[in-house]
This record gives sequence, C-alpha cells and structure tokens, in this order.
Amino acid sequence: MSKLDQLVDSLLYEGYALYPYTPDATKNATPTPFGIVYPAAYAAECEGASDHVRLESAAERGTSFTATLRWLDAAGAEHRLELGPIGWAERTTTTVADARFTLRTDAGDGVVRCCVHNTAEVATGLDRAQALARSLLSVHILLHVDHGRFRSPLEARLENVNTWPVLATDNDDTILGAAIVLPDHPEVAPRSHGNLFDNTEIEEALVLHVQTLTDEEREAVGDPKVRAMLERTLALGPSEIMDLHSGLREVAGPALGEVDNNPGEDRATVDGVTFVKGTTLLLKPGTDRSVHDRLLDGHRATLERIYVDYDGRVHLAVTVDDDPGQQLMRATGRYLFFFADEVQPL
Repeated sequence: MSKLDQLVDSLLYEGYALYPYTPDATKNATPTPFGIVYPAAYAAECEGASDHVRLESAAERGTSFTATLRWLDAAGAEHRLELGPIGWAERTTTTVADARFTLRTDAGDGVVRCCVHNTAEVATGLDRAQALARSLLSVHILLHVDHGRFRSPLEARLENVNTWPVLATDNDDTILGAAIVLPDHPEVAPRSHGNLFDNTEIEEALVLHVQTLTDEEREAVGDPKVRAMLERTLALGPSEIMDLHSGLREVAGPALGEVDNNPGEDRATVDGVTFVKGTTLLLKPGTDRSVHDRLLDGHRATLERIYVDYDGRVHLAVTVDDDPGQQLMRATGRYLFFFADEVQPL
C-alpha cells in the first residue's frame, strides 16, 4: 500500500468509532466523521451543515485530469467513484443514487474543479440521525494530473467548500481534498501501528486506553472493523507501545559515540545573558503565572538541557535541586521548562 493510500484510508475512517468503541456509548450513537454531505433540506435548517463539497485547485500544464472520490455511508460501507480522464475545458458528471459528482476544467484560469452534491429528497424537520442515514460521510477527493503539477492550494485563493485541499505527492501531481485541516504533503507517522478511528488524538494515549477496556466492553463491540482494530492494538508489546512515546528521538552524543536522548545545546545567549548546561539557576517565574510556577518561585535548579526551537526561541530544561526526586527526573529525562526571562543564572 502506498503512503497516500495509507493516509486516505486513515482519514476516511476518522470518527468512525470513538473510545470506548462500544455501540452504547453516547458518542457512538451516530457516526461522527468530518466531511459530511447532508441532504439539502436538512442543510438548509441546520447552521454549519453543508449539502455539497466544492474543491478547486490551480494546475500548471497537464494533459488530462482524473478524480477519485471516496466516502462512507451511514452503515459504514465504503464507496469509491472514478471521474475522467478529461482534458482542458471539458466536463464530466456522474449520478449515483442520491448524489451528483462533477469534474471540470477551465483552460482560461487553469483551475480544476470537483463537486459533490447530495441530491436526496427528504422531508424537512429531520433529526441528525435521520439526516445522516441519507448523507455521504467522510467525503475525500483525490485530483490527479498527467504530465503536469498543481500549485499549493494553501497559497492559491480559490473557493473550497467543506473540504481542505493540500498537495499529496512528492511531484505535486495529486491534490487531496481532506475532511480535516492538514499541511501540504501529509503522511501517517512512521511509528503508527494502524488506524484507531480517532487519529487526531495522541496514538500512545489511545493505545493505553484500549488496554484498560474491560472484557465486557470488548465483547460488546460487534463491528468487525472495530474488533480488528482492538485485536491489533491489544497485541502490541511493551517495546512497541514505548516506541510511541514522545517525538524526541535518541541521537548520538558528542563523546565516544554514547547515546543521549536529544542532548540539545551546550550553551545559548539570550539578551546578552549566556546560559551554560550544568549550571545553577534561580527560578523566578513570577507570581502571575500558574499555581505550579508560583510554588517553584525562588527555588534553585540545575540546567539540564538547552533547546532552541525552529523560531530561534531558547527553552531551558531544569530539575529542581531540593526536589527529592531530582535524580529520578534527571535519569528519566523528565524536565521542567522555562524561558530565559523566568530564571536568573547564579
């Protein structure tokens, strides 16, 4: 499976089922994905609901264009539709059940447009569950160009409704219209062990939550997709779970090739004051900060790590000298972080 297929598969089932994954949980009473295309009558009565998706993207060159549309129905069945190929200044429309799908191009402005409309005729006054039964859920669109490339949708000022388009491939020949906000060139984290249906959550936390489910809760799950996820997650060993912890990776240290967990910088200067790793600081966060910060005001601490972020801001990682657990905190890399204006070198 390609990285793009893996990504779309993960996004398609975002919100399909939520922890604790049991059908009697209130949050699982009705599907909760993003990218929902409701019947027009319901969308007209419900602020924030939409009866269509409109994706626009600017292409540079290109000989032909295709669109792949993927979505779920209320029962959880997956659907896929292919549109095209079409050339410049061409249009193709397909109607399936209660939906209309259109792909068209405009040679004048170089814009490719793909639209999905819910054409279901329903009564007014539906509740959400009734509307979802006639909706297209988690609608995702893949636009592809042959012998060309797309400009980043994040830079182009085009009209997009109920979708968030981004560049999806290394050579920029594919646009992904996602149901959640993503950067250009998104991909599933290499350390991920698979879809958890709540992928905007922290995977480590969800994996640990799954371990706490009771036998009764696990047995209550009847959906085969959810049961397969639970079995896969429950089979993870301690080392696989530990590998999910933290974005800081082990890197080689400066001497003799020893391994240190992201040692950071040896020193950094902020506003004329130089901070050196291993020295003592007086914590002065002030009394207008959080309760935890106020408790530490006036305490001495050892500067364990110095990190500089992408914006050039310095973060000082410390352990508190009169903390009985200081050695444990140092050994496990559990530091407290302060900015330069919150400490005083001693």
